[in-house]
Amino acid sequence: MKNLCIIPARGGSRRIPRKNVKPFLGKPMLAYSIEAAKQSGLFNEIMVSTDDAEIAEVAKKYGANVPFMRSAETASDYATTADVLKEVLVKYKEQGQEFDNFCCFYATAPMVQSKDILAAFERLQQSDFTCVYPVVQFSYPIWRCLDLAEDGTMIRHWPEFENSRSQDLPKEYHDTGTFYWYKTKEWLSGNIRIGGIEVDETTIQDIDTETDWKLAEMKYRLLNKE
Repeated sequence: MKNLCIIPARGGSRRIPRKNVKPFLGKPMLAYSIEAAKQSGLFNEIMVSTDDAEIAEVAKKYGANVPFMRSAETASDYATTADVLKEVLVKYKEQGQEFDNFCCFYATAPMVQSKDILAAFERLQQSDFTCVYPVVQFSYPIWRCLDLAEDGTMIRHWPEFENSRSQDLPKEYHDTGTFYWYKTKEWLSGNIRIGGIEVDETTIQDIDTETDWKLAEMKYRLLNKE
């Protein structure tokens, strides 16, 4: 069985310039995703899909391959992640390499644990899911969410749960936005059945602003007891 790790890392980043290679606690952000993928021991190939020469050099320095550069079409603001993944799989096939499974692993996920990558892969293999990714429970019950009207009026979205105890409400989860495992053949055919694994909230953090960046550093230190 052959597994491919694809780390999309485009050069353009508007909210945090050069985010993928910006130093995060002493190393480029991208390095953490590469190292977690390596530590999992699951991949025959770990590659970075990029259009940027500096990102390519950082990727190689930390042990990933960059066998080809991303095309202008998939490096545009309008390209989707699916476009990038398909391009990578097609180019590998042209080189005579095909993979049974692949994992899309984002470059800005420094807290991801290799054990979670392994757990998601095991669930993928032991089920009829064609995609498995990590989720985390909402920290506050979404059933008590409020709508804010333009005049400042607060309206309960689900008033029927106003008097319910938190522990009696159903648990709900959201995508961590860190990595996604796929069975290659099924994904390319469009036959998608999604499964998930629950991970600890300390292993995730959206990193879109400088405040997010600082929070991610705090979480990383907490997670690694530094």
